[in-house]
Amino acid sequence: MQKVKKIQRETKIDYICVKRKTTKYHIMSKLSLSAIVAAAVVVLTASCSSGNAWVKVEGNKFVDPEGNELVFRGLCFSDPVKLVQDGQWNEAYFAEAANWGANVVRFAVHPANLNAMGWDKAFEAMDQGVEWARKYGMYVIMDWHSIGNLKDELFTSPMYNTTLEETLKFWSTVAQRYKNQPTVALYELFNEPTVTAPNVGSCTWSQWKALLEQIIDTVRAYNPNAICLCAGFNWAYDLTPVAEEPVARPNIAYVSHPYPMKREQPWEEQWEKDFGYVADTYPVICTEIGFCLEDEPGAHIPVMSTDVYGEHITQYFEKKGISFTVWCFDKDWAPMLISDWDFTPTTQGRFFKAYLQQK
Repeated sequence: MQKVKKIQRETKIDYICVKRKTTKYHIMSKLSLSAIVAAAVVVLTASCSSGNAWVKVEGNKFVDPEGNELVFRGLCFSDPVKLVQDGQWNEAYFAEAANWGANVVRFAVHPANLNAMGWDKAFEAMDQGVEWARKYGMYVIMDWHSIGNLKDELFTSPMYNTTLEETLKFWSTVAQRYKNQPTVALYELFNEPTVTAPNVGSCTWSQWKALLEQIIDTVRAYNPNAICLCAGFNWAYDLTPVAEEPVARPNIAYVSHPYPMKREQPWEEQWEKDFGYVADTYPVICTEIGFCLEDEPGAHIPVMSTDVYGEHITQYFEKKGISFTVWCFDKDWAPMLISDWDFTPTTQGRFFKAYLQQK
């Protein structure tokens, strides 16, 4: 494993932050609580997630507990159950994500894997993951990782099979379990809704919007603080319906997955029409981006591209204030960020590691 940057350890006031290259600070472990408070240490990178305050939505921005604008930039973890089975769900995995510069990580919880392991055991593993994320100053996106049509309960693969009843159960479980865990700041309600895949039935935006609002109401019954993330159709790419019919709930943000082959170059004008315009009114977080070369393992539509995509998408996000997480911090699931469990970066891994570490 690569060397991990020095990490600020937990103090008596339960406040931890990751030390970035752009920020220098020192907190002496022997200071009294009053001295720590008096020191008024200011962390510029907004990567803290402990304490009692939550990240909030204000206008089109995420705002951290101190009232500063927060842009999430981080990594998608593969399924926690898969990582447990691989022997990789451990502190070193989280430490390496922090070393790459992530201030957020995404837990992709597949319904089939959750049921195969059993909910109790899987959630115990995620509990530990939340603690590791908190320790290393990273927020968590909890992601119900299904693909298809939840209204008709038709999905693109058995690993994504679920029901509305199970989806509501998952989110009520998450909301109750983590209602006092500001680290778990973002609830991604459904990974990739789509009605254009074969044999997935039909669903209008109005119907999907009503389902999202039902799930949000379920979450809010237990946790009014978590930000709910709402995706559009076309495998979570298309947010054009939001212009006329936004989700009618507060403290939400929108999701897009703008992989390189969703549109042809030049990308920016099309991105703006398809999802980027939403960032002028609401927070947007692209919870999956990424690329691989045509001759790299796992190459498939819609992810094949080069560093040119990485440069364009990150520049566009900076211009729009859009948050993102890169898929996938795993050696098996494409497009991969790493090629082995020594965390050797792939082509896109080299690009995004360098980008994140300079933020």
